[in-house]
Amino acid sequence: MKKITQLTAELAAPAIAEQGCTLWDVEYVKEAGTWYLRVLIDKEGGVDILDCEAISRKLSDLLDEADPIEGSYTLEVGSAGAERALKRPGDFARFLGSPVLVKLYRNLDGRKEFAGTLAAYDDATGDVTVTVGGEDKTFPKKDVALVRLRVEL
Repeated sequence: MKKITQLTAELAAPAIAEQGCTLWDVEYVKEAGTWYLRVLIDKEGGVDILDCEAISRKLSDLLDEADPIEGSYTLEVGSAGAERALKRPGDFARFLGSPVLVKLYRNLDGRKEFAGTLAAYDDATGDVTVTVGGEDKTFPKKDVALVRLRVEL
C-alpha cells in the first residue's frame, strides 16, 4: 500500500504542473491534535497566493474524489519557501554553492548548527559537505537532522 504522501504527490503533480509550478514536498503530520496534509510547491520566479489557491481548489476536489485519507485533516498548499529543507539528492545538486544551515542531532565541536556554503553531496552515502569559515566540513547522513537553505542579507 502506498503512503498518503506518495498518493497525494501522484494526485497533485498534474494539477501543480497545470499551474506552471512544480511539487517540492508533501507532508502529512499531526500537530496539536489536528492532522495536516501540506503540499509545498515551487515555481521559477516564486509562488504567489493565486498559485496556491488554484492548486488547493483543484487538489481538494481530487482528494475528495479519491478519498485516500481516513478521518479529517486540513489541506494546506504553500510555497516551499526561501529557507526550504533540502531532502532529495536532486535538491542538493540544484543548490550546490548556495548558503545552507546544517542542524545535527548532537553536538559537534560544542554546537549543533553550522552555517556555510553547500560544497558537495554524496549520492551513495547521503553525506553533506559544507564550507564553514573557509574549511570544508563533511557531515555523515546519520548525524544530520536537517539541511535547509539560508537567506543571507
